[in-house]
Amino acid sequence: MDASLEKIADPTLAEMGKNLKEAMKMLEDSQRRTEEENGKKSSGDIPGPLQGSGQDMVSLLQLVQNLMHGDEDEEPQSARIQNIGEQGHIALLGHSLGAYISTLDKEKLRKLTTRILSDTTLWLCRIFRYENGCAYFHEEEREGLAKICRLAIHSRYEDFVVDGFNVLYNKKPVIYLSAAARPGLGQYLCNQLGLPFPCLCRVPCNTMFGSQHQMDVAFLEKLIKDDIERGKLPLLLVANAGTAAVGHTDKIGRLKELCEQYGIWLHVEGVNLATLALGYVSSSVLAATKCDSMTLTPGPWLGLPAVPAVTLYKHDDPALTLVAGLTSNKPADKLRALPLWLSLQYLGLDGIVERIKHACQLSQRLQESLKKVNHIKILVEDELSSPVVVFRFFQELPGSDPVAKAVSVPNMAPSAVGRERHCCDALNRWLGEQLKQLVPTSGLTVMDLEVEGVCIRFSPLMTAAVLGTRGEDVDQLAAGIQSKLPVLTCTLQLREEFKQEVTATAGLLHVDDPNWPGIGVVRYEHANDDKSSLKLDPEGEKIHAGLLKKLNELESDLTFKMGPEYKSMKSCIYVGMASDDVDISELVETIAVTAREIEENSRLLENMTEVVRKGIQEAQVQLQKANEERLLEEGVLRQIPVVGSVLNWFSPVQASQKGRTFNLTAGSLESTEHTYVYKVQGTGVTPPQTPSGTRTKQRLPGQKPFRRSLRGSDALSETSSVSHSEDLEKAEQLSGAAEPDAPEPGGPEPPPGTRTPQDAEQTGALRSGAQRPEDDRLQMKKTACRDLRFTQPVNVHL
Repeated sequence: MDASLEKIADPTLAEMGKNLKEAMKMLEDSQRRTEEENGKKSSGDIPGPLQGSGQDMVSLLQLVQNLMHGDEDEEPQSARIQNIGEQGHIALLGHSLGAYISTLDKEKLRKLTTRILSDTTLWLCRIFRYENGCAYFHEEEREGLAKICRLAIHSRYEDFVVDGFNVLYNKKPVIYLSAAARPGLGQYLCNQLGLPFPCLCRVPCNTMFGSQHQMDVAFLEKLIKDDIERGKLPLLLVANAGTAAVGHTDKIGRLKELCEQYGIWLHVEGVNLATLALGYVSSSVLAATKCDSMTLTPGPWLGLPAVPAVTLYKHDDPALTLVAGLTSNKPADKLRALPLWLSLQYLGLDGIVERIKHACQLSQRLQESLKKVNHIKILVEDELSSPVVVFRFFQELPGSDPVAKAVSVPNMAPSAVGRERHCCDALNRWLGEQLKQLVPTSGLTVMDLEVEGVCIRFSPLMTAAVLGTRGEDVDQLAAGIQSKLPVLTCTLQLREEFKQEVTATAGLLHVDDPNWPGIGVVRYEHANDDKSSLKLDPEGEKIHAGLLKKLNELESDLTFKMGPEYKSMKSCIYVGMASDDVDISELVETIAVTAREIEENSRLLENMTEVVRKGIQEAQVQLQKANEERLLEEGVLRQIPVVGSVLNWFSPVQASQKGRTFNLTAGSLESTEHTYVYKVQGTGVTPPQTPSGTRTKQRLPGQKPFRRSLRGSDALSETSSVSHSEDLEKAEQLSGAAEPDAPEPGGPEPPPGTRTPQDAEQTGALRSGAQRPEDDRLQMKKTACRDLRFTQPVNVHL
């Protein structure tokens, strides 16, 4: 362009072209800078991991590892870690293969997915004795039941596809669930189906005969008849082959007859369905093979991670199953069965049966061990075939357990029954947590049942293959239960005695905490305690913190902790479990005395600042007056530096050193003249003795606090007490024989009421044999700070 401008003859046009070129260049540069800035701003809005050219595989795997296990600084969590064996790797490989297979062409993908789905369906139906069934594979365990409900609705309501929910409004469907069903199952079904909650009917369990966790068949039939009379349509019944809580099986045979009579769809689910793969199956579980559908969870049973659940069903209309969502033409839905297809082939029939049989043997082994243990109640429906063991600790009290006592003893107060129930629940909760820490591979679960209370469940079918539970773990679990029983029985026996002792002791308040498994909870009521208030009490918290420290310093077998009260924010002392026979009276007395000492000492320290401040001010005033009197007595000339020295040399002044001593105990100022004259300290007012218990217990060597004396130790304790008395008599004879040092010749006799160093030594020796170490420390503190002497005016800043 520069060359073309040079060819222009007119200089004006050439200059204009040159200026235009420069202007365009400036605009282009400005636009380019704007685009670069916008590019930087847009890249700044991108999250950090996505900026740049990407990350390598090692960095990504390291990031996933950090997210899985957390930072190294964090405390390790005691979560169960799944035991992924070689069969687990096969299941995980299935997910990767599924993503790769989905890239094949449509025809090959269709053939392959159809083969995988048909093979897996056939194998599962043969293994679990469900002939001529279809299979639906789903990730969420309850999803299969929701699809079955849709299929039942489409089967019973022919016009549902056309009229929709208008058909349901005219004749409402009813879904029957057992009272022992999984929590939240009914609400999930209503949410998935769009049905109101009145469409659910909760069938109670047996109350008079049979298991308390089985569905009451007679009552169910009555409910069905009532619903039919009201114009409702009984649609579906969910039965349990192993309830979620205790593993009990409903009477599926009778339920199937009832469903055939009224045209109701019967669906069965539960952990006991796994036993259908074994050679011997109980008749109650075997009846499940005649139901309309069942849900299996082979993942936990066989220890396979990320394996879908399976719902087996029987239906002849493919169109309805397609509408209900049980079948699909999408290859991705059919590929859900790929991990299970690979895992079943890897394990084989022998491997599948062996894992299920091993889990059942573990439960039988624990049952046999618990039968030999006292104070353990087993809630088992069928001792020969139940794969779930549920047990709880109970105390053999007159009138059986609390539940039976509430029935057999009608005059017993409900509050007393509830108190015993809560007490046993807290102990069972503590036992379950201790056993889970002792044997982490056991897979124990602590649950709260409506009738029995808190129980401990051992379900190896759901945990053994995943956690790798072995027979040795079951033996260790049984031994752990046996070792914890003395602690439980001793604690339960001492709870009532502890409550009575605390109630009878002044200054202590017993707190009922149903969730605390120890001996009990106690609170010290100080002088300024507002009993009607539920707010935080700082003074009480300070006293209880000191009390907790003192109790832990005793090094007893009991554990103590401090926390807020059950129904308020006030601090309390929680007394833990007792592993031996504890002297409750000594324990309560120690708590009361120690708390009272801490309260009195805290008051002394709080008042000391004010007392010292007033004493110093009074001492300053008196010393100022004494200096003025000395000035008048000596005269003004003696205060002149040079003249005063010459005058003092010719006529010295015999001035006595005067001061003041402040007695903290008496709260008064005294003169220090007798201290400098007689070289001894006046006794003043003797400080009061530190409060102590009304009785002191003589312990044997090696005996820890709060323990009762063992049998046969009376003679030893008597001998030790006699020898101790003899030692005291010898000490008194030696102290009496030793003569105190005589005062210096010519010196003044100490006035009566004064205390010589020898007297102080003798008094300290006698007191050291009668007081406790903490009393000595407190006495030393009081003696050290009892007298404050002021010989000159001082400036104090408080």
